[in-house]
Amino acid sequence: MRCVVVGAGVSGLSCAIRLLESGYSVEVVSEKFSPETVSDVAAAIWYPFLTAPADKADKWGIVTYDELERMSEVVPEAGVRMRDGREYLREEVPLPTWKDDIAAFRVLQDDEIPEDYIFGWEFRAPVIEMPLYMPWLKRRVEELGGLFEQRFIDSLSEIDSEIVINCVGLGARDLCDDELVKPARGQIIFIDQDPGFGHFDQQPETLTYTIPRSDVTVLGGTAQVDDWDLSIRDEDNDLILRKVEAIWPELDRSKIIGGTVGLRPSRSEVRLEGELIDGTILVHNYGHGGAGVTLSWGCAREVVSIIEGFR
Repeated sequence: MRCVVVGAGVSGLSCAIRLLESGYSVEVVSEKFSPETVSDVAAAIWYPFLTAPADKADKWGIVTYDELERMSEVVPEAGVRMRDGREYLREEVPLPTWKDDIAAFRVLQDDEIPEDYIFGWEFRAPVIEMPLYMPWLKRRVEELGGLFEQRFIDSLSEIDSEIVINCVGLGARDLCDDELVKPARGQIIFIDQDPGFGHFDQQPETLTYTIPRSDVTVLGGTAQVDDWDLSIRDEDNDLILRKVEAIWPELDRSKIIGGTVGLRPSRSEVRLEGELIDGTILVHNYGHGGAGVTLSWGCAREVVSIIEGFR
Protein backbone atom coordinates (compact mmCIF):
# COMPACT_ATOMS: atom_id res chain seq x y z
CA MET A 1 0.00 0.00 0.00
CA ARG A 2 1.10 3.55 -0.72
CA CYS A 3 1.81 5.97 2.13
CA VAL A 4 2.50 9.68 2.00
CA VAL A 5 4.34 11.16 4.97
CA VAL A 6 3.85 14.92 5.23
CA GLY A 7 6.82 16.54 6.93
CA ALA A 8 10.54 15.75 6.70
CA GLY A 9 11.67 16.43 10.24
CA VAL A 10 12.85 13.73 12.61
CA SER A 11 9.30 12.44 13.20
CA GLY A 12 8.43 12.23 9.52
CA LEU A 13 11.65 10.51 8.46
CA SER A 14 11.50 8.03 11.37
CA CYS A 15 7.93 7.12 10.38
CA ALA A 16 8.97 6.74 6.75
CA ILE A 17 11.74 4.31 7.70
CA ARG A 18 9.49 2.14 9.87
CA LEU A 19 6.79 2.07 7.20
CA LEU A 20 9.29 1.08 4.50
CA GLU A 21 10.66 -1.65 6.76
CA SER A 22 7.08 -2.89 7.19
CA GLY A 23 6.61 -3.28 3.44
CA TYR A 24 4.78 -0.08 2.56
CA SER A 25 5.55 2.16 -0.40
CA VAL A 26 6.44 5.59 1.00
CA GLU A 27 6.75 9.12 -0.36
CA VAL A 28 7.82 11.98 1.91
CA VAL A 29 6.30 15.33 0.93
CA SER A 30 7.54 18.51 2.59
CA GLU A 31 8.12 22.18 1.93
CA LYS A 32 11.53 21.92 3.63
CA PHE A 33 14.16 19.22 3.89
CA SER A 34 17.39 18.94 5.85
CA PRO A 35 19.27 21.14 6.66
CA GLU A 36 16.33 23.57 6.76
CA THR A 37 13.98 21.76 9.15
CA VAL A 38 13.42 22.58 12.82
CA SER A 39 14.88 19.16 13.66
CA ASP A 40 18.23 20.15 12.14
CA VAL A 41 18.85 22.73 14.88
CA ALA A 42 17.72 20.56 17.81
CA ALA A 43 20.27 20.34 20.62
CA ALA A 44 19.66 17.13 20.94
CA ILE A 45 19.81 14.59 23.74
CA TRP A 46 17.44 11.81 24.67
CA TYR A 47 15.37 13.16 27.54
CA PRO A 48 11.57 13.40 27.90
CA PHE A 49 11.06 17.19 28.01
CA LEU A 50 8.13 19.56 27.45
CA THR A 51 5.83 16.76 26.40
CA ALA A 52 2.70 14.91 27.51
CA PRO A 53 0.95 12.61 28.25
CA ALA A 54 3.76 11.42 30.52
CA ASP A 55 2.78 7.75 30.64
CA LYS A 56 2.72 7.35 26.87
CA ALA A 57 5.75 9.60 26.40
CA ASP A 58 7.81 7.41 28.72
CA LYS A 59 6.87 4.29 26.72
CA TRP A 60 7.63 5.97 23.39
CA GLY A 61 10.84 7.31 24.90
CA ILE A 62 12.16 3.92 26.00
CA VAL A 63 11.52 2.42 22.56
CA THR A 64 13.50 5.33 21.11
CA TYR A 65 16.27 5.00 23.70
CA ASP A 66 16.81 1.37 22.81
CA GLU A 67 17.01 2.16 19.09
CA LEU A 68 19.39 5.10 19.57
CA GLU A 69 21.62 3.04 21.86
CA ARG A 70 21.73 0.34 19.20
CA MET A 71 22.60 2.90 16.54
CA SER A 72 25.45 4.28 18.65
CA GLU A 73 27.01 0.83 18.55
CA VAL A 74 26.36 -0.31 14.98
CA VAL A 75 25.76 2.85 12.90
CA PRO A 76 28.42 5.36 14.04
CA GLU A 77 27.96 7.47 10.90
CA ALA A 78 24.46 8.40 12.15
CA GLY A 79 26.04 10.63 14.79
CA VAL A 80 24.58 9.06 17.94
CA ARG A 81 26.90 8.94 20.97
CA MET A 82 26.23 7.69 24.50
CA ARG A 83 27.18 10.32 27.08
CA ASP A 84 26.68 10.80 30.81
CA GLY A 85 24.68 13.73 32.10
CA ARG A 86 23.62 15.11 35.45
CA GLU A 87 20.19 16.54 36.21
CA TYR A 88 20.02 19.09 39.05
CA LEU A 89 16.86 19.99 40.96
CA ARG A 90 15.91 22.56 43.57
CA GLU A 91 13.64 20.14 45.41
CA GLU A 92 13.59 16.42 46.01
CA VAL A 93 11.25 14.69 43.59
CA PRO A 94 10.34 11.09 42.75
CA LEU A 95 12.89 9.40 40.51
CA PRO A 96 11.88 9.17 36.83
CA THR A 97 9.94 6.08 35.84
CA TRP A 98 12.44 5.29 33.08
CA LYS A 99 15.44 5.03 35.43
CA ASP A 100 15.59 1.23 35.34
CA ASP A 101 15.24 1.05 31.56
CA ILE A 102 18.36 2.97 30.55
CA ALA A 103 22.04 2.02 30.48
CA ALA A 104 23.07 3.73 33.73
CA PHE A 105 21.35 5.78 36.44
CA ARG A 106 22.29 6.84 39.97
CA VAL A 107 21.34 9.50 42.51
CA LEU A 108 23.99 12.18 43.01
CA GLN A 109 25.95 12.64 46.20
CA ASP A 110 25.68 15.97 48.04
CA ASP A 111 29.17 17.05 46.96
CA GLU A 112 28.24 16.53 43.29
CA ILE A 113 25.35 19.00 43.38
CA PRO A 114 25.96 22.70 42.54
CA GLU A 115 25.05 25.53 44.88
CA ASP A 116 21.33 26.44 44.90
CA TYR A 117 20.37 22.84 44.08
CA ILE A 118 19.57 20.10 46.59
CA PHE A 119 18.93 16.93 44.57
CA GLY A 120 19.79 15.26 41.30
CA TRP A 121 20.81 12.20 39.36
CA GLU A 122 23.33 11.02 36.80
CA PHE A 123 22.10 9.19 33.71
CA ARG A 124 23.56 7.78 30.50
CA ALA A 125 21.72 8.78 27.36
CA PRO A 126 22.17 9.14 23.61
CA VAL A 127 23.38 12.50 22.33
CA ILE A 128 22.19 12.93 18.77
CA GLU A 129 24.31 15.14 16.52
CA MET A 130 21.63 16.43 14.19
CA PRO A 131 23.97 17.69 11.40
CA LEU A 132 24.90 14.01 10.96
CA TYR A 133 21.67 12.36 12.04
CA MET A 134 19.21 14.13 9.74
CA PRO A 135 21.17 13.39 6.53
CA TRP A 136 21.56 9.79 7.71
CA LEU A 137 17.79 9.43 8.17
CA LYS A 138 17.19 10.80 4.68
CA ARG A 139 19.77 8.41 3.17
CA ARG A 140 18.15 5.51 4.99
CA VAL A 141 14.76 6.37 3.52
CA GLU A 142 16.36 6.43 0.06
CA GLU A 143 18.15 3.11 0.64
CA LEU A 144 14.83 1.49 1.52
CA GLY A 145 13.21 2.79 -1.66
CA GLY A 146 11.41 5.85 -0.31
CA LEU A 147 10.76 8.87 -2.52
CA PHE A 148 10.79 12.61 -1.80
CA GLU A 149 8.79 15.51 -3.17
CA GLN A 150 9.35 19.14 -2.21
CA ARG A 151 5.94 20.77 -2.11
CA PHE A 152 3.88 22.97 0.19
CA ILE A 153 0.67 21.28 1.32
CA ASP A 154 -2.36 23.58 1.72
CA SER A 155 -4.71 20.80 2.82
CA LEU A 156 -4.31 17.15 3.72
CA SER A 157 -7.32 16.44 1.50
CA GLU A 158 -5.27 17.29 -1.61
CA ILE A 159 -3.06 14.22 -1.07
CA ASP A 160 -4.09 11.25 -3.21
CA SER A 161 -3.00 8.26 -1.16
CA GLU A 162 -4.51 5.34 0.73
CA ILE A 163 -2.55 6.30 3.85
CA VAL A 164 -1.40 9.75 4.99
CA ILE A 165 0.84 10.39 8.00
CA ASN A 166 0.75 13.96 9.28
CA CYS A 167 4.12 14.91 10.79
CA VAL A 168 4.09 18.65 10.08
CA GLY A 169 4.97 19.77 13.62
CA LEU A 170 4.31 23.46 14.08
CA GLY A 171 2.60 23.52 10.68
CA ALA A 172 -0.37 21.67 12.21
CA ARG A 173 -1.50 25.00 13.62
CA ASP A 174 -2.61 26.00 10.12
CA LEU A 175 -2.92 22.67 8.32
CA CYS A 176 -5.17 21.15 11.02
CA ASP A 177 -6.56 24.37 12.52
CA ASP A 178 -5.02 23.17 15.77
CA GLU A 179 -4.58 26.22 17.99
CA LEU A 180 -3.17 24.01 20.76
CA VAL A 181 0.06 23.91 18.76
CA LYS A 182 2.37 26.77 19.70
CA PRO A 183 6.07 27.47 19.23
CA ALA A 184 8.37 27.04 22.22
CA ARG A 185 11.30 29.18 21.14
CA GLY A 186 14.73 27.67 21.84
CA GLN A 187 17.92 29.71 21.57
CA ILE A 188 21.26 27.93 21.94
CA ILE A 189 24.98 28.75 21.94
CA PHE A 190 27.82 26.66 20.47
CA ILE A 191 31.14 26.55 22.31
CA ASP A 192 34.43 24.81 21.57
CA GLN A 193 34.84 23.42 25.09
CA ASP A 194 33.96 19.99 26.47
CA PRO A 195 32.37 19.91 29.94
CA GLY A 196 33.17 16.20 30.29
CA PHE A 197 29.55 15.33 30.98
CA GLY A 198 26.24 17.06 30.37
CA HIS A 199 24.72 19.43 32.93
CA PHE A 200 20.94 19.85 33.07
CA ASP A 201 18.23 21.81 34.83
CA GLN A 202 15.19 20.72 32.84
CA GLN A 203 12.55 22.78 34.63
CA PRO A 204 10.93 25.03 31.98
CA GLU A 205 11.22 28.16 34.09
CA THR A 206 14.96 27.68 34.74
CA LEU A 207 15.90 25.60 31.70
CA THR A 208 19.70 25.14 31.51
CA TYR A 209 21.87 22.59 29.76
CA THR A 210 25.26 21.73 28.35
CA ILE A 211 25.24 18.98 25.72
CA PRO A 212 28.71 17.78 24.65
CA ARG A 213 28.94 16.69 21.02
CA SER A 214 31.98 15.55 19.06
CA ASP A 215 32.18 18.90 17.23
CA VAL A 216 30.90 21.46 19.78
CA THR A 217 29.13 21.72 23.12
CA VAL A 218 25.59 23.08 22.96
CA LEU A 219 24.57 25.54 25.69
CA GLY A 220 20.98 26.44 26.46
CA GLY A 221 18.41 27.26 26.85
CA THR A 222 15.08 28.95 26.49
CA ALA A 223 11.52 27.63 26.15
CA GLN A 224 9.54 30.77 25.30
CA VAL A 225 6.03 29.66 24.42
CA ASP A 226 4.22 31.48 21.60
CA ASP A 227 7.37 33.40 20.67
CA TRP A 228 7.97 33.27 16.90
CA ASP A 229 11.20 35.29 16.83
CA LEU A 230 13.96 33.42 14.96
CA SER A 231 16.63 36.08 15.52
CA ILE A 232 19.41 35.56 18.07
CA ARG A 233 18.79 37.91 21.00
CA ASP A 234 21.74 39.21 23.02
CA GLU A 235 19.71 39.27 26.23
CA ASP A 236 18.91 35.57 25.84
CA ASN A 237 22.57 34.75 25.22
CA ASP A 238 23.48 36.61 28.41
CA LEU A 239 20.80 34.75 30.36
CA ILE A 240 21.91 31.36 29.00
CA LEU A 241 25.55 32.01 29.89
CA ARG A 242 24.71 33.12 33.43
CA LYS A 243 22.57 30.03 34.00
CA VAL A 244 25.20 27.68 32.56
CA GLU A 245 28.02 29.24 34.61
CA ALA A 246 26.01 28.54 37.77
CA ILE A 247 26.22 24.78 37.09
CA TRP A 248 29.45 24.74 35.04
CA PRO A 249 31.77 27.42 36.48
CA GLU A 250 34.64 26.37 34.18
CA LEU A 251 32.84 27.71 31.10
CA ASP A 252 35.20 29.84 28.98
CA ARG A 253 33.27 32.54 27.11
CA SER A 254 36.21 33.15 24.79
CA LYS A 255 35.52 29.76 23.19
CA ILE A 256 32.00 30.61 21.98
CA ILE A 257 31.78 30.00 18.22
CA GLY A 258 28.13 30.62 17.33
CA GLY A 259 24.50 29.89 18.04
CA THR A 260 21.05 29.48 16.55
CA VAL A 261 17.32 29.55 17.25
CA GLY A 262 14.60 26.96 16.63
CA LEU A 263 10.87 26.76 17.31
CA ARG A 264 9.80 23.56 19.06
CA PRO A 265 6.26 22.41 18.14
CA SER A 266 4.74 22.44 21.63
CA ARG A 267 1.23 21.25 22.45
CA SER A 268 -0.69 20.39 25.63
CA GLU A 269 0.00 16.78 24.63
CA VAL A 270 1.30 14.86 21.63
CA ARG A 271 -1.36 14.15 19.05
CA LEU A 272 -0.81 10.58 17.93
CA GLU A 273 -4.05 9.12 16.62
CA GLY A 274 -5.66 7.82 13.46
CA GLU A 275 -8.91 8.48 11.66
CA LEU A 276 -10.60 7.18 8.53
CA ILE A 277 -11.72 9.93 6.13
CA ASP A 278 -13.45 8.97 2.87
CA GLY A 279 -11.51 5.72 2.72
CA THR A 280 -8.13 7.28 3.52
CA ILE A 281 -6.29 6.31 6.70
CA LEU A 282 -4.98 9.55 8.23
CA VAL A 283 -2.57 9.30 11.17
CA HIS A 284 -1.55 12.43 13.08
CA ASN A 285 1.87 12.47 14.75
CA TYR A 286 2.81 15.95 15.96
CA GLY A 287 3.09 18.19 19.02
CA HIS A 288 6.22 16.60 20.54
CA GLY A 289 7.53 19.84 22.04
CA GLY A 290 11.15 19.52 23.09
CA ALA A 291 11.10 15.73 22.79
CA GLY A 292 10.77 15.11 19.07
CA VAL A 293 13.99 13.11 18.86
CA THR A 294 13.38 11.46 22.23
CA LEU A 295 10.00 10.05 21.16
CA SER A 296 10.66 9.58 17.45
CA TRP A 297 11.12 5.82 17.12
CA GLY A 298 8.48 4.96 19.71
CA CYS A 299 5.93 7.16 17.95
CA ALA A 300 6.94 5.76 14.56
CA ARG A 301 6.29 2.24 15.79
CA GLU A 302 2.86 3.28 17.06
CA VAL A 303 2.06 4.93 13.72
CA VAL A 304 2.63 1.58 12.00
CA SER A 305 0.53 -0.16 14.65
CA ILE A 306 -2.36 2.30 14.15
CA ILE A 307 -2.30 1.73 10.39
CA GLU A 308 -2.26 -2.04 10.83
CA GLY A 309 -5.22 -1.70 13.17
CA PHE A 310 -7.27 0.10 10.52
CA ARG A 311 -6.28 -2.43 7.86
